[in-house]
Amino acid sequence: MKQKSTIAWATLFFLLHLCPDAGSVRAQTAGSSGAENSPAHSPGAFRSAAGTTEKDIPYYISHAPFPMQPVAAPVIPDRAFSILDYGAVGDGQTLNTAAFEKAIGACAAAGGGRLTVPAGLWLTGPIALKSNIDLHLEREALVVFTRDHTQYPMIPPPGGGHNPIVASPVYGFNLQNIAITGEGILDGGGDSWRPVKKNKTTAGQWKELVATSGSVVSPDGEVWWPNKDGAEGDRLRPYMVYLVNCHNILIEGVTIRNSPKFVFYPNNCSELTMSRVNIFNEWWAQNGDGIDISACRNVILYRCTVSAGDDGICMKSSGKAGLENVIVAGCTVYRAHGGFVIGSNTDGGMRNIAVSDCSFIGTDVGLRFKSNMGRGGLVSGIFIRDITMRDIVNEAVLFDTYYENVPAGAVRDPSKALPKDKVPEFRDFHISHVWCSGAKTAISITGLPDMPVSEIHFDSVVISSIRGLVASQAKKIGLSHVKLITVELPVVRADKTAEVEVKD
Repeated sequence: MKQKSTIAWATLFFLLHLCPDAGSVRAQTAGSSGAENSPAHSPGAFRSAAGTTEKDIPYYISHAPFPMQPVAAPVIPDRAFSILDYGAVGDGQTLNTAAFEKAIGACAAAGGGRLTVPAGLWLTGPIALKSNIDLHLEREALVVFTRDHTQYPMIPPPGGGHNPIVASPVYGFNLQNIAITGEGILDGGGDSWRPVKKNKTTAGQWKELVATSGSVVSPDGEVWWPNKDGAEGDRLRPYMVYLVNCHNILIEGVTIRNSPKFVFYPNNCSELTMSRVNIFNEWWAQNGDGIDISACRNVILYRCTVSAGDDGICMKSSGKAGLENVIVAGCTVYRAHGGFVIGSNTDGGMRNIAVSDCSFIGTDVGLRFKSNMGRGGLVSGIFIRDITMRDIVNEAVLFDTYYENVPAGAVRDPSKALPKDKVPEFRDFHISHVWCSGAKTAISITGLPDMPVSEIHFDSVVISSIRGLVASQAKKIGLSHVKLITVELPVVRADKTAEVEVKD
């Protein structure tokens, strides 16, 4: 550990090992008395200042730790349309792609309005959204996207370029004033697109998959694809709801499930509200991220529920477009690789992100911040508070700038030289009022020698785990009122490249 933190390290060692009940940092091994009943570390003690005030969207915007204006809502004309008037049949057998296209076209030609999908089972191909339209799914409306992949045409990429992409089940490029609302369900038929890893299935499930007509198994017998096209071109899998360069967006009340790849993936969008939406992918869904917000501005995710096969709620940025002014509030994540995630693409930069009043249950990692050389940029001004977590498989809090993403069926190449550009920089994170019951590791921080993870401030945190804090290539890691209840000792394992400071 660097010289300037010697006093802080000595103080931390004293507090953790010689005087566990003193000072601003406390650590206990499992089974120690007083671990569960300290009023100074109870959620009620930290939340009492908030009282019983209803925390609605205006509340979170007005209490954001950075200047943020109300998110603009889409303006939808007061006109009513129904897909029934354009030949749609909700019997689950009739393909309604043309009916959706006609209905959306008529609505757009009239200047916009609400297009209602009534109760029924609606089979369809891709739905291309248009400006000034609310696609409203009534309760018991189940829109199922066909498993016939020939119905998904190759379309020009939204940002230009020469390589066409497969049309997503729901997509919109360069639009404004768009909404998807109601209590209905969008099912992307993703199980007909996605690979499955053998180690994520039971013996019976794997046997059933392998016996599926037309499916393909990798040479090593570890990965299954539903068809030959998938095995040869996994890059062709579309995102479920894919929005690019769209503005004034509302996604409210609906359930979106079973996606070919990421469930909800807006890129370079602004003025986005996602409220009370349910997101579901099976936990073995490869690249089955729940919500991925990429290079967007002025975004609020409010009271959404996610269970996903990859990251739950994730922030990304790439290229010249950064991500800023994002509020995530009152959300719950069940199965996922991470509850709230940043990265791995951060090269566009990120700032002004607030996450509060969220619960993560059974996720692989709770708070997951990852990037690597070649995909990194500056991420700062991150505020996370009032988070409850339970049964976290690995780390409750993870910073990792050596992250490497490997597609299904591929193998890591340790001899591959790391890129030298786009260096990830994580700094100025404020993590407070966090409670976690059960994790393998409480806090893990791994930075780069030339760019340590820095200025990470933990305040009022209680975590029970097997291991405590592990740190390398980190500086200015501040701990205030942190209690780590661990099975293993020492509670803190920080090498000589890490600076851990105790703040009273």
